[in-house]
Amino acid sequence: MNGFNLISLLDLLGTFAFAISGIRLASGKNMDWFGAYVIGLVTAIGGGTTRDVLLDLTAFWILDPSYLLTTAFALLVTLLFREKIMLWGKPLFLFDTIGLGLFTIVGIGKSLEAGLPAWACIMMGTITGSLGGVIRDVLINEVPLLFRRDIYALACIAGGIVFFICQKTGLGSFSELVGAASVILIRMLAVKFHIHLPTLIPEHIRNNSPGDSSEQ
Repeated sequence: MNGFNLISLLDLLGTFAFAISGIRLASGKNMDWFGAYVIGLVTAIGGGTTRDVLLDLTAFWILDPSYLLTTAFALLVTLLFREKIMLWGKPLFLFDTIGLGLFTIVGIGKSLEAGLPAWACIMMGTITGSLGGVIRDVLINEVPLLFRRDIYALACIAGGIVFFICQKTGLGSFSELVGAASVILIRMLAVKFHIHLPTLIPEHIRNNSPGDSSEQ
């Protein structure tokens, strides 16, 4: 399988994974089918659309309807297996993490095709992977994962670095798979072992804020 075909496959798999995560989250907001579809679609194409705008390209989904159809298929799967999907252990996290890893590498690959340097490709990969989730969370009135203490965008950056290291060592098309797997693994380990960045305001200062009852 050549690099282009692999990137295309990762792109569609990421679309499906992110669409499922968006639709799954929308189901908890009492949205109708169309609303859930829109949230799933925004989750799937938001980051890539922003990337293409920054690269001065026509948005990818305008040129290829497969992304709209993949999101519709994700909605159909959710409707057919809704009870099982709702009962899966943390399905939203699983699909969001898979989409994050796959889309990060897709963004890096498309940025390489545009002739950008490695650091810019990593940034574009991070935008592709994480921004759709940010837009989704804003639309459904949730605090975006990107702005919480969770290791989210940093997982994209780390996966991008792993990708370019693999490229330098001559792994070829396997670099995409290793890079995506790195993003997924880092994100899953960070959540499992509660690894996160420190908050801006240290805990002891927050606990001793003027509003604290111990100070009154």
